[in-house]
Amino acid sequence: MRVVSGMRPTGKLHLGHYIGVIKNWLDLQNRYECFYFVADWHALTTKFDEHIDLRKYSIELLKEWIACGIDPEKSNLYIQSDIKEHAELYLVLNMITPVSWLERNPTYKDAMLQEEYKKKNNAGFLTYPVLQTADIILYDADLVPIGEDQKPHLELAREIVRHFHFLYKSEVFKEPKELLTEIPRLPGLDGRKMSKSFNNAIYLDESDKEIWEKVRKAKTDPARIKKTDPGHPEVCIVFEYHKAFSSPEEVKEIETACKEGSIGCVECKKRCAANIKKVVEPIREKKESLTDDYILDIINEGNKKAKEIASSKMNEVNKIIF
Repeated sequence: MRVVSGMRPTGKLHLGHYIGVIKNWLDLQNRYECFYFVADWHALTTKFDEHIDLRKYSIELLKEWIACGIDPEKSNLYIQSDIKEHAELYLVLNMITPVSWLERNPTYKDAMLQEEYKKKNNAGFLTYPVLQTADIILYDADLVPIGEDQKPHLELAREIVRHFHFLYKSEVFKEPKELLTEIPRLPGLDGRKMSKSFNNAIYLDESDKEIWEKVRKAKTDPARIKKTDPGHPEVCIVFEYHKAFSSPEEVKEIETACKEGSIGCVECKKRCAANIKKVVEPIREKKESLTDDYILDIINEGNKKAKEIASSKMNEVNKIIF
C-alpha cells in the first residue's frame, strides 16, 4: 500500500507541525510505502509575491524531517518542482475540471471571505486542488493521510479521476482513499492558531533558553491570581502542552495539583518547558549535524525514484489522450 503526502516549504517547522503531521508520518513509514514530497509549487499559491528562497527552504524542511526521524531508507523524499510531470498532469487535469467544482471547495470559499486572499485571488489558488490531485494520482497512491476537515479535497480528487476515466474510456488512475487520522491541534502560546505571523510558536531548532522564555510568557488560567487559588486546567494553554509533551502520569498529577492550588504556574511552566526540551533537543542536534550536500544526495535519490514512476504514468496518460 502506497501513501503520498506533502508539505509546503514556507518556513521553519514548529511544535504544531511535529504533533499534527510529523508524528503521524513516523508511524506510517513503518507500515506503508511512503512518498513524502516538498510541495514547493504549492507554496507559490499563497506566497508567490513574497520572493522566498524556495530551494533553501526546501533543503531546510528536509533537514527537519530527517532530524525528526523520517528515514530516507524507509520513505521516498523528493521535491515536487523537480518532477515536471506534476505540472504536466496538472495542466491536463485543469482542462477537464469544471470551475464550479473548484469554487465549491470549502477552503477556497472561506479564503474569499478574508481580505488578504480576496486581493490576490490568483488562478493558482483556485486550482490548487487540481495540482493536489496530480500529486497523488501520479504515483498511484492507495492512501492519503488527512484529517476529517480535508475529506472534501480528496473527494474532489476522486471526482476528477472518475471524470477523466469517463471522458477517455480508460482507467489509468487509482482512486485514492483517505487514511483518516485524528490530527491534534496544538494551539499557539497565546491561545490562537500556532503561526509564525502571530509570533506564538516554538520552533524545532530553538535553544533551551528560547523555549523557556516562550513558555514563561504563555497564556494561563486568567481566573487564577495566587498560587493557592484553585485552577482550571481545561482553559490553560500550558496544560495543552503538558498533554502533548508530558507523560500521562505527570499530566494527571499536574491536573490534580492545579485544581487543588498546590502547584504554581511558574513551576508548572518549568516542568512543561523541560518536557518540550526533551523532544526538541535531539531534533535540534540532529539537524545541526546534517549538511546541505547530504540532503542534496537524498533529494537526488528520491527524485530519481519519483521521476521513474511519474514518467511512466504520464506516458500512459499521453497515449490515451493523443
